[in-house]
Amino acid sequence: MEEKSSHLLVLYASQTGNAMDAAERVGREAERGGCPSVQVLPIDRLDASCLPDQEIVIFVVSTTGQGDIPDSMKVFWRFLLQRNLSNQWLEGLHYAVFGLGDSGYQKYNFTAKKLDKRLSDLGAKPLIEKGLGDDQHPSGYEGALDPWLLSLWKMLNTVHPNILPRVSDIMDPSKRSLDHAKIEVIYHSSDKMQPDHLTAYDLESSEVVIESACSMSPAQFHYHDKKPQYLLHMITNQRLTNVDHSRDVRHFEFEASSNVIDYQVGDVLEILPSQNPAAVDAFIQRCNLDPNCYITVKARDTEKQSVYKSIKSLVRPIKLKNFVELTMDVASASPRRYFFEVMSFYATAEYEKERLQYFASPEGMDDLYQYNQRERRTVVEVLEDFPSVQMPFEWLVQLVPPLKTRAFSISSSPSVHPNQVHLTVSIVSWTTPFKRKRHGLCSSWLAGLDPFKRRGVHIPAWVTRGSLPPPPPSLPLILIGPGTGCAPFRAFVEERALQNLTRSTSPILFFFGCRNQSVDFLYKNFWLAQAQDDGVLSADKGGGFFVAFSRDQPQKIYVQHKMKEESKRIWSLLSSGAAIYIAGSSTKMPADVTSTLEEIIAVENGMSKESAARWLRLLEKAGKFFIEAWS
Repeated sequence: MEEKSSHLLVLYASQTGNAMDAAERVGREAERGGCPSVQVLPIDRLDASCLPDQEIVIFVVSTTGQGDIPDSMKVFWRFLLQRNLSNQWLEGLHYAVFGLGDSGYQKYNFTAKKLDKRLSDLGAKPLIEKGLGDDQHPSGYEGALDPWLLSLWKMLNTVHPNILPRVSDIMDPSKRSLDHAKIEVIYHSSDKMQPDHLTAYDLESSEVVIESACSMSPAQFHYHDKKPQYLLHMITNQRLTNVDHSRDVRHFEFEASSNVIDYQVGDVLEILPSQNPAAVDAFIQRCNLDPNCYITVKARDTEKQSVYKSIKSLVRPIKLKNFVELTMDVASASPRRYFFEVMSFYATAEYEKERLQYFASPEGMDDLYQYNQRERRTVVEVLEDFPSVQMPFEWLVQLVPPLKTRAFSISSSPSVHPNQVHLTVSIVSWTTPFKRKRHGLCSSWLAGLDPFKRRGVHIPAWVTRGSLPPPPPSLPLILIGPGTGCAPFRAFVEERALQNLTRSTSPILFFFGCRNQSVDFLYKNFWLAQAQDDGVLSADKGGGFFVAFSRDQPQKIYVQHKMKEESKRIWSLLSSGAAIYIAGSSTKMPADVTSTLEEIIAVENGMSKESAARWLRLLEKAGKFFIEAWS
């Protein structure tokens, strides 16, 4: 019988796919080092009660939102938090934790930090210090993963020498080999397809094609339901900023093509964007694929467990082109480093093979960053730069970044706009160091839609719960939302204005910020109308509307400056039980606003800044302090 210590279990908790990619790499390197038995599994595939039966477990976990754990980890985490688990429950377990996060957020890598502490509290022994991957690092999370893995293999070889009998092979490029792709593609003759497979122009057929493609995608976890909750069509596309302003912010309005849209204020709309048809065609042509052939995708049958074991083959094949355009991001996302490693095995030109091997090596990581991530090269562009490479479609399906849904805070109240949903979207564009013009995939696509020519354009969408729960009418509110951070608060104010017509409502203080009053004062007339007469932001209602125009004077003024000016009113409302909601960019704003709140509480309540910080944490635990931020 195999010794327990010769088995390595790698568990991952992923929200967007990065943790899965990192876990797969851990598994590949362990196999290269000769590990007799490696399992790479999503964390929800393991019964947490069986954790003491393991001897070595590597955890790769991401942090989402404001320090939240991924959805797939919630059941596992709840089990670990049980009070009846003793501090010796995991005394036989050796573990290591690698986290993926973004230091632009306040609760950076919170999931990894909490998991590491809890495992230790339950008696498990860490093999090495937890690793913290940072999206802000020039090389992304791999900047921390490379040295962390090197330390992990060295320590594992010391503690359990039988688990990696060929540990030196891990870092030896000449020992790298390529196995089969973990999925297989089955091709079907179009002659045998049913007539309803051959068109996707009506709503029902569109839903079937999207559901089929998403169900077959190796990255199924990107889709809450394989079938879209709604197929929307756009009815309004309005620019909110001046035409000559560098920032283009739009107000979009959508209606459902069939069923009624069910949501509440504070919710998030996730949209699956359409890719540029020319880019999809270029990818298919470059890879010598037949766009009109019918395919199904399923897990390759292997003896070992695979992260793709949960993929189910579908009864209904779809066109290869439909699969590519709905699931494979060929024209906006940059490929991962493993993509370059696999490409090197299929390069027939020696100089291309050497360059690809260099990019895939630790020594080439910085140069790969300059070439790939910093320039945001797309899959199509990378393939065109290495013309001798002809990768099998199975590998492309596995390695091309998945086409992800994009999430937007809803900026409308369903009570005010029945069967409509509104979004406030900044149209993303930038210039790379080599002067390439780049555009955000989803925002640019939406901006290019013409509501008066919308026939046939169905927008796949899902409604999900955001970080901002809907407040009851009786709850006083302090809202801070500069820029497009005002989006969810437009919905809040709309709903409370409607409630105010039939009942008594509590006051709202709203702090908004933009660059110039004449250029990007988003929803100016709406806010000013609510700040006058009997509006819910009016002084007569105990509320207030305060705007910081950062560039209208020599010295920059931000929302936190306006907050300090209204320090007494903020504290008065907090003293009466108000809740605080913050929304906007994740870079510095949430931390700066939180620090300002701590200063206000400290000054107005006569306490230290540390005590004020604890006061805010208690407010958060009481369900009255919320942040929704995006990068």
